[in-house]
Amino acid sequence: MAKKFPHNPSHPERICWGCDLYCPAKALACGNGADRTMHPVELFGENWDSLGEHLQAETVGTATKTPNTHL
Repeated sequence: MAKKFPHNPSHPERICWGCDLYCPAKALACGNGADRTMHPVELFGENWDSLGEHLQAETVGTATKTPNTHL
């Protein structure tokens, strides 16, 4: 069973988020060890989990409109 993915960890820079191992950034156990995978909060900010919600709402709204066929 996969570990629960933390929403907003206190020190995301200390961990590699690339797999379920959550290795310390200086002791990577998987991959080639070149670099750690950043947590989404480091890349997109604290509201990273709601970034696509407004786009999804716009897509649903445009799908219900009827196209104008009169030219």
